[in-house]
Amino acid sequence: MAKIEEFGSLDAMALAELVRNKHVKPIELVDAAIERIERLNPTLNAVVTPMYEQARTVAVGKIPDGPFTGVPFLLKDLGAPYAGIPMTMGSAAMHAFIPDHDSELVVRLKRAGLILLGKTNTPEFGILPTTEPRLFGPCHNPWNINRTTGGSSGGSCAAVAARLVPMAHANDGGGSIRIPASCCGLFGLKPTRGRNPLGPDFGDIFSGLVIDHAVCRSVRDSAALLDATSGPDVGDPYWAPPPVRPFLREVGANPGKLHIAFTTTTGSGMTVHPDCISAVHDATKLCSDLGHEVEEVAPLLDRELITQSFMVLWSAGCAWTIDGIGMGMGRTITSTQVEPLTWALCEMGRQQSASAYLLSLSFLQRVARDIARFFLKYDVWLTPTLSEPPLPLGSFDSPPENPLQGLRRAEQFVPFTPICNATGQPAISVPLYWNGEGLPIGVHFIGRFGDEATLFRLAAQLESARPWAGRKPPISV
Repeated sequence: MAKIEEFGSLDAMALAELVRNKHVKPIELVDAAIERIERLNPTLNAVVTPMYEQARTVAVGKIPDGPFTGVPFLLKDLGAPYAGIPMTMGSAAMHAFIPDHDSELVVRLKRAGLILLGKTNTPEFGILPTTEPRLFGPCHNPWNINRTTGGSSGGSCAAVAARLVPMAHANDGGGSIRIPASCCGLFGLKPTRGRNPLGPDFGDIFSGLVIDHAVCRSVRDSAALLDATSGPDVGDPYWAPPPVRPFLREVGANPGKLHIAFTTTTGSGMTVHPDCISAVHDATKLCSDLGHEVEEVAPLLDRELITQSFMVLWSAGCAWTIDGIGMGMGRTITSTQVEPLTWALCEMGRQQSASAYLLSLSFLQRVARDIARFFLKYDVWLTPTLSEPPLPLGSFDSPPENPLQGLRRAEQFVPFTPICNATGQPAISVPLYWNGEGLPIGVHFIGRFGDEATLFRLAAQLESARPWAGRKPPISV
């Protein structure tokens, strides 16, 4: 039986089994997790809103009998409102906002038996691929505290990588699960569009770019959690194709011989760091050794037009966010209440016409059809997750005279992940590679629309062949 000091090294399913077999009480897991957070959070700045007393009350009460009964969990402070707990979305403009209801996702997380300990750091409104909000300050990567955790789910990733909790909530509108998973050495799945609900408040966000799930240390935790949370909610405008069987049953199942396409180039002339290229070549060799057919090929895409179209949706989405907050709070949000980059992006969004928005959306939908045809031949498409290793903190700062500079820098850092938000396909970042500086470099596997099953089968095979659970960052328990 595991000792208290070993709880941090176990995944969520292992902790749930201890509770189920009555080897440990939920309150013991909660108290141990709180102790870990209090010990390391002053260094990491990963948890920004503690919920310790609520968690302890839940832990000694009647917890729902689910797959993760008694397991500590953290919510990202963006999306997934929890009744009675502040939700800032990383912005001073939201400092007084306290939701009066749980999101459907939170309802399902609670129903799964998870005990929510607090909320994690995120950039303002999740805009940048780094977690350095003006409101809370930067989150620090446990592999190197001077490097970015990635974003926008950077607080959740830092907490899981440092063993504060076994998994944590995350969401992804342009790579915000996969980017920090790569930076922090975790397994991160962006599910198929519509797989998890966004209700009761939203049908979709940014015309389907955004989806919620989690960051994890084990593939089986990700699969079991998706089983617990996925499926349509009442009134959803659309939902993902139902799986043939539970996702957890795919973990350990034989993936067969997959036809894997791979590329190490962006298709737009942007430079990819040699470490990220090496990570892909290492992964292709591993896949080949496991019996898969690997071919260097990529769909022909107009990357410049894709970026332009994505930015129309992204900027309009920022304006929608600011205007929606103002409407909900009954006051106008001004430039002094948000960061300069956020305001500049909002202003850009307000200048977009309805025609430009619909043209951009229709172009991205056409790209989705082109890529779907590519997947008639290939089962998986492998790319780098990021074009560079985790960058130094401050790399996305913008000078006053050019408030959008950080966003332009972000386009260079994340040329691969946003395409899956545009197409709605599932994709994973897998921690298979560490560079000479000891920094994790994720590799990115993209699956067919609705086909998380193949990704789970492949990821579990890779996890077995190249285990990563034992790799611990310098800042961890």
